[in-house]
Amino acid sequence: MKNQLVDLNNHLFAQMERLSDESLTQEDLRSEIERSKAITQISNQIVSNAQLVLDGAKFKAEYAGKYEVPMMEDKQNA
Repeated sequence: MKNQLVDLNNHLFAQMERLSDESLTQEDLRSEIERSKAITQISNQIVSNAQLVLDGAKFKAEYAGKYEVPMMEDKQNA
């Protein structure tokens, strides 16, 4: 896997550092704020997806073989 949650964490901290740069002009700061908004929206989706995957793994571990959930089938290993 190319990207992992640790990479997201690194990107968020890097963006925070860019926002903290006191040498930014007002226009540059506005651009960084807009970039931060976009990064925040994408980050929230990534975290939500990771939570869904974790919840699915917990479900599968708890109810292994008791229920069939079509969307959770592992077609690569079938």
